Amino acid sequence: MSRRSVLRALGAVAAAGGMFATTSVPGSARRDWKPVADAVREEYLWAWRQYVERALGADHIKPISGGREDFFVEGHSVGLSLVEAVDTLWLMEADAEVARAVQWIVDDLDFDVDAPFQVFETNIRMVGGLAAAYHCTGDQRLLERAKDVADRLLPAFTESPTGLPYRYVNLASGAVSDPETNIVEIGTYIAEFGVLSQWTGDNRYYDLAKRAMRVVYDKRTELGLLPHDINAETGQWRNRQATIGPPGDSYYEYLWDGYRLFGDPELKQWYDTLTDAILSKQAERHDGLLWFPQVDAFTGEVLSREQSVLAGFYAGLLAESGHVAEGRAYHDAFTAVQERFGVIPTSVDYSTMTATRVDNALRPEFADSALMLWLATGDEVFRERAHTHFENMVATSKTNYGFASLTDVTATPPSQEDTCPGYWWSEQMKYYWLLFSDTPRLDYRDNYLSTEANLLRGARR
Repeated sequence: MSRRSVLRALGAVAAAGGMFATTSVPGSARRDWKPVADAVREEYLWAWRQYVERALGADHIKPISGGREDFFVEGHSVGLSLVEAVDTLWLMEADAEVARAVQWIVDDLDFDVDAPFQVFETNIRMVGGLAAAYHCTGDQRLLERAKDVADRLLPAFTESPTGLPYRYVNLASGAVSDPETNIVEIGTYIAEFGVLSQWTGDNRYYDLAKRAMRVVYDKRTELGLLPHDINAETGQWRNRQATIGPPGDSYYEYLWDGYRLFGDPELKQWYDTLTDAILSKQAERHDGLLWFPQVDAFTGEVLSREQSVLAGFYAGLLAESGHVAEGRAYHDAFTAVQERFGVIPTSVDYSTMTATRVDNALRPEFADSALMLWLATGDEVFRERAHTHFENMVATSKTNYGFASLTDVTATPPSQEDTCPGYWWSEQMKYYWLLFSDTPRLDYRDNYLSTEANLLRGARR
C-alpha cells in the first residue's frame, strides 16, 4: 500500500514564474538546494538506466542481482515500474527517456491477461500512472490505455450487490473474487476515476467511486469512527478497529482529494466529520509527541500503540486540509523515529520507541508529508528533514543495479532485500525532486498528486 496528495500553497509559499518564494522562518534560513536536486536526478536516472538495460517491461527490477520480478500476477509483468516512472522522468526533463517509456507502453503493454488482478493496486498504479503520463505528455494513446484498464476493473463495482468493489477482477474475463475487503481497497478510486470522467465525459467512473465511499461513510459508528475491514457483498463490518494507518489510510486521503480535485462539497463534509472524530477520539500525546493509536471504533478504547511508517502520510494530509499544527506535531513524532533509527522501521511501538517490524520497503510517507508541510508553512526545516531522509536512503539502499528494500534497519549496516517496489519510481524520488528542484514543469499553485504520487493536475507542458 502506498500514499499521496494535493500540493497547495496555503498562503505561506507562493510560486511565480515557476519559482518558489518562501516565508522567512526564524532559525530556518534558506539554503541553495540545487546540488541536492541534481543528486536526486542523478540517482534516479542511474537507476532508470539499470532498469532499461536489465529489466525493461518487468514490474520490478531486482536491484542486487539485476533480475526481473512480477508484481500483480506471477508470469504476467505489465511494466509496473516503467508506468510508475513516466511522470517523474517528465518532471525531471528526461524527455528521451519519457519517449522510450511511452513507446514501450504503446507497443508492448497489454491488459488482456486471464488472471485476477488486485483492483486497488491496479487502479492507483496502472490507471493512475497512465493517466499521469497522459496528463504530462498529452499523448492520447496513454489516455486510451488508462481507460482500457479502468474499464476492465469496473465489474468489481458493478457486480457487487452493495456497490463496494470486490478485491480482485480477472482482466480478461471480468470475473470478480474476494469480497473480504477493507476501506482502503474500497475508497481509493475517486482521483483516478474522476479524472477519467473529466477527460472522457463518462461519469460512470466518478459515480461508482463515490458510491463506494458513501456506503462506508454511512456506516460510521456513533463515535464517528470507521472500522477498517468490511464485506463487499453484505456491507457488514468485519472488525472493530479504527486506524489512520493501513488499511484505513487512503480512504480519508481520497475524501479530501476528491473535494480538492472536483469541488464536491459532500466529500468535504464527510472528510471533516471523520477528521473531527479522529482528532477528538484517536489522537494522544506521549512524551510530548502526537500519535494516533488504533482504537475500538465503537468504544474508543485504545487497542494498540503500534504505529506504521505508512501512517506518516497523515501529517501532510492534516496540514493540507487546514490542521497545520496537528500535522506538524505528527511529523515531529516521525522525525524522532528517524533520528533514533536513521531509516524509519515499518512499525514502532511509540510507548517504548522500539521497532516492532525492523524492515523498510523504501517507504516514502515521511518525505511526502515533509513536502506538504513545507508547502503549508514555508519552513525550511521540512526540506532539511527530507534531505536527511534522502541521504539515509542512498546510504543504506543503493546497491548494484538500483535501490533495495531493507530487511533490518537496525543492523549495521542495514541488511538489503533483492527487490525495489514500483512505487519507488513514482513516490519519494518525485517528492525529493519537487522539494529541491524548483522545476518549471509543475504549477506549484494548482496541482494534484495521487496517493501513488501520480501527477493528475498541474503539469506545465
